[in-house]
Amino acid sequence: MNMGIETAFTPWASLFGGMLIGLSAVMVMGLFGRIAGISGIAQGAMGLPGAAKDRDWRWAFLAGLVVAPLGIVAFGGTVQQVVSDNFAGMALAGLLVGFGTALGSGCTSGHGVCGLARLSGRSFAAVAAFMATGFATVFVLRHILGGA
Repeated sequence: MNMGIETAFTPWASLFGGMLIGLSAVMVMGLFGRIAGISGIAQGAMGLPGAAKDRDWRWAFLAGLVVAPLGIVAFGGTVQQVVSDNFAGMALAGLLVGFGTALGSGCTSGHGVCGLARLSGRSFAAVAAFMATGFATVFVLRHILGGA
């Protein structure tokens, strides 16, 4: 059943982006001895309980996530991003992600990029859970509920 849902296939942009993510993960580990997981970086930057004292590089990393797309646009490129207008759904999703990162002791970037590269069994289990949940969510949304 084709519902008109199309996913863009961008192998070169994806390869380049993956290389940049890998490079940033290696740099964070090499320069600061830390895992480049966004949830841990954000927690440390905000000064939340258990946060590290090394906030400067964390704020620079987070700023780069905002500045990089702006730089692409400044040089004539385009950045496509679709954000849902369903505020309640977005709020619920954010709470679930926050709960999941606390429960799983990290996020997809920490476990998926850094943990798997370090052959962590805990990260392998976490990534398997992330992927299974993602597959199930897409299946339910697209094939059972009929939405995008």
